[in-house]
Amino acid sequence: MMLTMLVDLDHLLAIPVYDASRCSIGFHPLHQFVPIGLYLLACFHRKTRYIGIGLVIHMVLDSIDCQITNGIWFTLEVYA
Repeated sequence: MMLTMLVDLDHLLAIPVYDASRCSIGFHPLHQFVPIGLYLLACFHRKTRYIGIGLVIHMVLDSIDCQITNGIWFTLEVYA
């Protein structure tokens, strides 16, 4: 499950790579709503259950971070 943190490699595609005011949910390619739906589906397949759970936990934590730092749950703007 710790390897699911590699999903954050998509942050390297953004310019600038780090922006404290940017919400990653809905912005970065692996943090979009379609991949998140696939992560949810992976939770129900026996062979991918732990990976799916790890990715869903990661997305939930990123969403909470967006709410705490910016007051929003996700962003709809795509700049990358």
